[in-house]
Amino acid sequence: MDLGFGGAAAAVVGGGRGMGFATAQCLADDGARVAVIGRSKDVLETAASDLARRGSPDAIAIVADTGDAEQVERAFAEIGERWDGELNVLINTVGPGAAGDFEELTDGQWQEAFDAGVMGMVRCVRAALPLLRKAEWARIVNFSAHSTQRQSTRLPAYTAAKAAVNSVSKNLSLLLAKDEIMVNVVSPGSISSEALVGWAESVGVDGSDPYQLMAAIDEHFGHPAHLPRAGLPSEIGPVAAFLASRRNSYMTGANINVDGGSDFT
Repeated sequence: MDLGFGGAAAAVVGGGRGMGFATAQCLADDGARVAVIGRSKDVLETAASDLARRGSPDAIAIVADTGDAEQVERAFAEIGERWDGELNVLINTVGPGAAGDFEELTDGQWQEAFDAGVMGMVRCVRAALPLLRKAEWARIVNFSAHSTQRQSTRLPAYTAAKAAVNSVSKNLSLLLAKDEIMVNVVSPGSISSEALVGWAESVGVDGSDPYQLMAAIDEHFGHPAHLPRAGLPSEIGPVAAFLASRRNSYMTGANINVDGGSDFT
């Protein structure tokens, strides 16, 4: 399906790895100009080279820490200068947080979870809005997590931050409706990210095997999916790409679960 990205300008925050990179690849495959934003220059440059090979006409790597408002402002100023002051798509995928029981987590770990998971997104949206408003059409997609609906006692700070992403996104969908800028959320389930694979290996499981990975998640967290395996980043990218596309012409304020099946709606 042609998603209408030909000639569009898109920024993917956290686009160098994992689900962000998989999403950026979908945009590049459909002809979008894609900027990947993150902290690791080497990772971003490798990702941008891949996107260019896939068909992105002006793929670029921009190094910026979303924890620093000035760096975020500079990143989007660079995008504006390069792409005539317009941006059609903003996708925010960043949001790490420390794992640990409630009584183990320090104030610093809670603050880190909220700064990375919520304020990083807020800074990027704030900096991108002038460019999004100038474009003929625009979409925002923020990444949350299914743990906001299926709680884990090992992830209270991460989950709380992601719940805040849901709330801010819903508010933005209302605020920006008058501009016809659609704002939606993707909530991945257990996806074979670097972090999850690394955790599996730390407990003696082959994290590269999605079936073994899901079995470990069931054993340690009691959160199996209906499907017997973990998901892949490549299974998240197309969903986020649709929400970010011109083909999505009437969905806003939605939270889409991509979790292999669950007991919540």
